[in-house]
Amino acid sequence: MRQHGRVHPAADDPRTPGALTGYQAGAWRWLGGGVIAAVLGVLLAVAAVAIAASSGRRLPGVGLVVVALVVGGAVAAIAGGGALVRLRRWRRALETTPWQTGTLRIAGPAVLAFEPAGYDETDPLAEPVRLRLISTSVWRTRAVQRLDGATIRAARVGDREWLLAADGVPTVYGARAAGRR
Repeated sequence: MRQHGRVHPAADDPRTPGALTGYQAGAWRWLGGGVIAAVLGVLLAVAAVAIAASSGRRLPGVGLVVVALVVGGAVAAIAGGGALVRLRRWRRALETTPWQTGTLRIAGPAVLAFEPAGYDETDPLAEPVRLRLISTSVWRTRAVQRLDGATIRAARVGDREWLLAADGVPTVYGARAAGRR
């Protein structure tokens, strides 16, 4: 964002807080849902042991359900916690990094190309920023695929990490630079 020759950080853009809040809500859902699933798994295990001890009957299949709840819950909680750590890092980076506008092109399921404003595809030396989505969830990948050809905002938030946002989209998407190092 440029005003009177001065570049403003992405954090100053009024659209940024809402998009980051959307991402944060998803992270908390993963973390909270994971913790709840793991706790339910432990409670189910305790209940199954108590029932087996008092009645002498074993409950078929409960062991598998307990393992699925505890392991799945732990994985979801770790994913949510990781997303919250990533969000904190992104917020700090956006305090000094400006948004760049450009066009998003989809090259595959999670493979993207960001063409910054002024990109000239007829220039043999010009190359788009090639990116790969960080998230592997199907719904997030499909949401980004629907942005093919759209004008988006992108900010470099790390050595090889980018953040993508678009008007009308209630969250941000993380991506890593792909290709050459």
